[in-house]
Amino acid sequence: MPPNPTRRTVLAAGAAFPFAAAAFAAPPYARLRRLDPALDALIAPDVEIEQIASGFQWTEGPVWVKDGGFLLFSNLSPDANTIYRWSRKDGVSAFLTPAGYAGPPTPTLREPGSNGLAIDRSGALIICDSGDRSLTRYDFKSGQRTTLADRFEGKRFNSPNDLAIARDGAIYFTDPPYGLEGLEKSPVKELSFSGVYRLSPEGTLALLDKEFLYPNGIAFSPDQKTLFVCNTDRKLAIIRAYTLGADGMPTGFTTFFDYRPLFAPGAIGVPDGLKIDQAGNVFAAGPGGHLVIAPSGKLLGVIEIPGRYATNSAFGEDGSTLFIAATDTVARLRLKTKAANWR
Repeated sequence: MPPNPTRRTVLAAGAAFPFAAAAFAAPPYARLRRLDPALDALIAPDVEIEQIASGFQWTEGPVWVKDGGFLLFSNLSPDANTIYRWSRKDGVSAFLTPAGYAGPPTPTLREPGSNGLAIDRSGALIICDSGDRSLTRYDFKSGQRTTLADRFEGKRFNSPNDLAIARDGAIYFTDPPYGLEGLEKSPVKELSFSGVYRLSPEGTLALLDKEFLYPNGIAFSPDQKTLFVCNTDRKLAIIRAYTLGADGMPTGFTTFFDYRPLFAPGAIGVPDGLKIDQAGNVFAAGPGGHLVIAPSGKLLGVIEIPGRYATNSAFGEDGSTLFIAATDTVARLRLKTKAANWR
C-alpha cells in the first residue's frame, strides 16, 4: 500500500533522517473517539497523539527495548526489509537491514522483512521473520542471529507474524500466509493450515490451534492464564480467548470480541496486533483504528488515524506510553494505565 502524506511529525531536536518531516498545520493526524465513559480512566479525553516517524511503506511489530530506552519497529515491504530504531534523543535510524530474507529477489515473497518483535528474558530480540519464514533470535551485543524454529513436522512455516513471550520463556506465535505471494494459494506454501504455536524454553514446538485462516495478533492476560489471538479473516474476524493449563496448552476457548459489526462501508483496517494493560483492557488494531476493549469485551473507544491502517502497538517508556504502527507512520500517546506485568 502506498505511503500517505505526512501530517504531523515529532522528533528529537536536531534529529536528521530522511523519513522525518517538519510539523505543519494540517487536519489532525489522529483523534480519540469515545464510545463509553469508562475510556476516560484509561486515556485522557484531551490526549495528544503524536506522529513520531513517517514516510515508510508498511510499519509493523513495534517493541520497546528497556535496556537502552528506544523503540524498534519493522518496515517489512519489499523495498525496505528493515527494522528501525526510534528514541527521543536520536529520532529515527535504520537498525537492522535486511531484517528478514537476505537472498536474491524472489517473486514468491509478498513481505520479505520482519514482522512482530519481542524481547525475551535474556534481553535478546525475538523476530517473527516473515521473509525467512522463521522465528529468530537476535543478540544485541554480538549481532548474531539464531533460528529458533522454521518448521512444523518437517514443513516450513508460512510466515510467522506476531508473538508473545510468557514469564517462563515460552514463545507463542501466529503463522498466517501473509508473507507469501498468493497467500494461502501460494505454490511455496508447505503447511495446509495457518497455525498458532508454542515454542517451549527447551525448544519443543507444539500446535495450539489451526482453525483460523489468518491468525494474527497475540497477547496474554495479566495473570497469563488466558491467551488472546485475533483472526484477520473477515468471515471469522474475532479475538479468541484460550484458557491455558499448567502445561501452557489450551484447555478450552471462548470468543472474546467480534470485529464483524465494525466492517462498515469506508472503514479502514482489519484485526491485527493487540496488547493488554495491567487491568486486562485490550488495545487492538481493527476496523476504524486502534480499538480499546474492556476485559468484559465491551468496546470503549477507538484511537482513529484517518486514512491509515493501524497494524500493531507496544507499551513503552515507563509502561504508560502506547506506540502505534499505522501504515507509513508510528505514533505515540500517553495513557492513564500501564502495560500488564511492566517492570
